[in-house]
Amino acid sequence: MISALVSKTVWQRSLLFILAAVMTVGLSVGLSSCSEAQLRTEAAQVPRLVVSSLSDPKTFNAIMSEEQNDVLGYIYDSLLSQNGLTGELEPGLAESWEISDDQLSIVFTLREDLKWSDGEPFTVDDILFTYNQIIFNEQIATSDQDIFRIGEAGAFPQVTRVDDRRVQFRSPEAFAPLLRFAGGGYILPKHILETSISTTNSQGQPLFISTWGTDTPPNQIIGTGPYRLVGYEPSQRIMLERNPYYWRKDAEGNQQPYIEQVVIQIVESTDNSLVQFRSGSLDVEGVSPDYFSLLKREEERGNFTIYSGGPALTTSFLTFNLNTGSRNGRPLIDPIKSRWFNSLEFRKAVAHAIDRQTMINNIYQGLGVPQISPMYIQSPYYASPEEAGIPIYDYDPEQSKQLLQSAGFQYNAAGQLTDSDGNRVRFTLITNAGNKIREALGAQIKQDLSKIGIQVDFQPIAFNTIISKMDNTIDWEALILGIGGAGVEPDGGRNTWSVDGRLHVFNQAPGAGQPPLEGREIADWEEEISRLYVQGSQELDEERRKAIYAQTQRLAQENLPFIYLVNPLALTALRNRVEGVKYSALGGTLWNIYELRITEQ
Repeated sequence: MISALVSKTVWQRSLLFILAAVMTVGLSVGLSSCSEAQLRTEAAQVPRLVVSSLSDPKTFNAIMSEEQNDVLGYIYDSLLSQNGLTGELEPGLAESWEISDDQLSIVFTLREDLKWSDGEPFTVDDILFTYNQIIFNEQIATSDQDIFRIGEAGAFPQVTRVDDRRVQFRSPEAFAPLLRFAGGGYILPKHILETSISTTNSQGQPLFISTWGTDTPPNQIIGTGPYRLVGYEPSQRIMLERNPYYWRKDAEGNQQPYIEQVVIQIVESTDNSLVQFRSGSLDVEGVSPDYFSLLKREEERGNFTIYSGGPALTTSFLTFNLNTGSRNGRPLIDPIKSRWFNSLEFRKAVAHAIDRQTMINNIYQGLGVPQISPMYIQSPYYASPEEAGIPIYDYDPEQSKQLLQSAGFQYNAAGQLTDSDGNRVRFTLITNAGNKIREALGAQIKQDLSKIGIQVDFQPIAFNTIISKMDNTIDWEALILGIGGAGVEPDGGRNTWSVDGRLHVFNQAPGAGQPPLEGREIADWEEEISRLYVQGSQELDEERRKAIYAQTQRLAQENLPFIYLVNPLALTALRNRVEGVKYSALGGTLWNIYELRITEQ
C-alpha cells in the first residue's frame, strides 16, 4: 500500500482486508446514525465485524481508485483468488483456467449462474467490457492500465469471447505475469456502467472517470464480492451487508460469508484507533511497535490475540522530488533545491545520515529490520546484497559530510550546510498526519540531518492533500511514505518504476487531462530500470527473471530514488470471538473473510 498510497496492483487490492467493519442486513437506515455504543450493542445480537480506516475513500470506483481504499476488497471479486498463506492462485469467479502451449494465451471458464450484488447475471460480456472499454481505454489513465502494457510497445492483451462461459486473454508477446494480472483484476458491471463510457463530460472525457464517487447512493454500487455497500457517512463509517448473491458456499452448501455485517470506522489517527480497540469498539487493530508492549499485556483481559506474520509486505522510504519540469513557465521545484535533490552525492549523504538502528530500537521497539530493497524479503525475486552487489548505506555521518563536500557543498561558521553559492540547505519534508510511526520517522530524520547541517522543516499533512500533490500539482519537495501490497510478483511494481507509471513518485509524469510539463528529464539509470521491468515481464525463465530483477534492485540502491528506512513486522490484534483466522504477512488478517465466523464469548 503506498501504505497510505497503495501501489494499486491486482492482488494488493484483493488483500485490503486489513481494516474493516460490519453492519446489518436490512438495518441500513438505523446504522446511518448509530453511535459506537449502539454498534457494540447490536454486534452482540448480529454477527458483525468492526474495523477502522485512517481516511475516507476518495471513490468507490475500483478502476479509478489510486490510494488505499479499504472497502474495495469487500465489494469486488476477481476471476481468481490468491491464497493468503501460500500466495498460490485458486479459482474465483472462474472455476478453472487453461494456458496455451506457447504461454501467450489463457482461457478462463466462469462458474455457472454467477450474479452481481443486484441479482443481475454476471457474464463474459462484463469481462470484455471491463478490459476492452475501461482498462484498455486510452482516455481513462489508471494504474491498472500501466500493468497491462506489454513489451517495449506497451501493447495490451486481446480479450475475446470464446463462448458464453469462457473468455480468452492473449498476449502479443511473452508476458510472465499475465495469469496473475488477468486473474486478479476487479470486474465492473456492464449493465450499470456502459453509458458512463459512451457519454463524455465538457472536456471530452468519459463520464466513467467521475462515476461511483463517494456521493453515489450506496445501493447503486454493484459488485461481486462477499459484501455490498449499504451506507457511508463521511468521516464516520462505511457500512456493508452480506451479499445474498455471493458465489461462495461451504462444503455443506451453506451460503458464505457467515458474518452478516461489516462496518469500517473512519478513525483519523492511530492513537484514536488504539483507544477504540481497547474500549471494545473495534475488532481488528494493526499493531504498531509503539503499542505492542501495551497490547501484549492486555491480550487475556481484552480477549484478543496478537498475530505475527514476519516482515510486512510493505516499504517505508524517504524520497525527494527529482522532477525538473515546469508548468506554464514556473518550475515545480525551486531550481536551487532541485539541483540538490538531483545530486547523487546529496542523496547518498542523506542515506548515510539516517540512523535506522535507532529507528528500529526507539520507534519500532525492536520489531523491524533495516530495509534495503524495493522487493519484499518473502519474494523469490529478492536479491541479497552480498549476492547481487547491492550497496547498503550504514549510519555514518562523517561519510555523509565527505560526500557533500566532494559535491561542492560547504559548512559555514555555524556548522550549517550551504551549497557552492552559499544557499542554506533547507527543505520541507511531509508525511500523512495521524500516522504516528511516520510522524516519528520524520522527527528523527529531521534530527539526524541536523547533525550534518541540513535543516528539515517537517510537516505532517492530510493524506488526501499528499495524494493531490503527488498526482496533480507535483509541487512537493520531500516525503515519507510507503508502497506495499503488491505481493510476490515483481511486475506489480512496474507502475512505480516505469518512467511514465502512475506511481513513479520521485519523477512523476502528468496524468491524463493534467497540464503538460516542460523540461522533465529522465536519468539514464531511471530509463534502464524502466526497461528492465519490461524485460522482466517478458522473461518466462524463472532464473533469468530473478537475475533481471536483481539488476533493478542494484540500480535502485545505487541511485537512491527511494531511501529505504525500516521494514516492520506484520502484527495485528484480533478479537478471539472471530474464528477461522489464517494470518500471514502476505494475506493479512481477513483475506479469508468469507469463511470467518463470529462467536459469542
